[in-house]
Amino acid sequence: MSVLDYRGLAALDAVVEQGSFERAAAALSITQSAVSHRLRALEEATGELLVIRSQPPQATARGHRLIAHYRQVLLLEAGLQAQAPEPMALPRLAIAANADSAATWLLDALASVLAEPACRVEVVLDDQDQTLRQLREGRVVGCITSSPDAVAGTSVVALGTMSYRCVATPAFARRWFPDGLNPQSVAIAPAVIYNRSDSLHARYLAQMGLDHKVPHSYFPSAEGFVAFIQAGFGYGMAPEIQVREELADGRLIDLAPGTQVDVALYWHRWNIQTALTRTLNDAIVATAGKWLAAAAQSQGTSC
Repeated sequence: MSVLDYRGLAALDAVVEQGSFERAAAALSITQSAVSHRLRALEEATGELLVIRSQPPQATARGHRLIAHYRQVLLLEAGLQAQAPEPMALPRLAIAANADSAATWLLDALASVLAEPACRVEVVLDDQDQTLRQLREGRVVGCITSSPDAVAGTSVVALGTMSYRCVATPAFARRWFPDGLNPQSVAIAPAVIYNRSDSLHARYLAQMGLDHKVPHSYFPSAEGFVAFIQAGFGYGMAPEIQVREELADGRLIDLAPGTQVDVALYWHRWNIQTALTRTLNDAIVATAGKWLAAAAQSQGTSC
């Protein structure tokens, strides 16, 4: 296909973004049949299926690439506007981040693009090991991830290290760990883990030479996770920057002082840049350098 049909791309993006043909039609102010016609015409022109007609509709790999291209074009066009767009026409910057970054330092970084406001933002939460998939599929313009490897069409910059400590309340520690962390105590003490994709607890116990198969609950909320521990319902791996005050005043204690799990974080973003995305990139790198354990020393790599 030599020339892309941008009405078709808009329909494709809307169907996937809105989660249904009906809502896509409402978002584009056209009929549902017009959405179907434009999408079908785009698929015929590309010779490929772009959307799996499931509930909700899911983009294929080719569909995700076209959506990424379309969103890049929208950002470039927004950067060329001489006047600030109306609020509903502001460009949307979607980024993927791990919940712990979102709960601690990310909002400070977003202030640079939200203060005017210069854009709308969408923060997609996922595990730091999974966020890169969001960028690869074109769902976001950038992501915070634990992977240092750039994917095609993107650049990566090291942000720093987020340190996690194994914490609990003093009362919990007295009850369940009277002799500290050992094979007997971890076999019966209730732990809390963020979600089924979270490997931090297992990594920590393995690092300590302990069995990672322990009784546990799941609580997939960064703030709620710490509240769960503070309520005395379990022990778990919390970001040091999130529980620094609690450790200092004794509300929480480190179950094994001097031990931790360090997770290196990286910022991946599209190579195609606008003034707005450059502002966002600079703010994320600068803010992370203030919050995380070790600021980036290199300028990163491109692919």
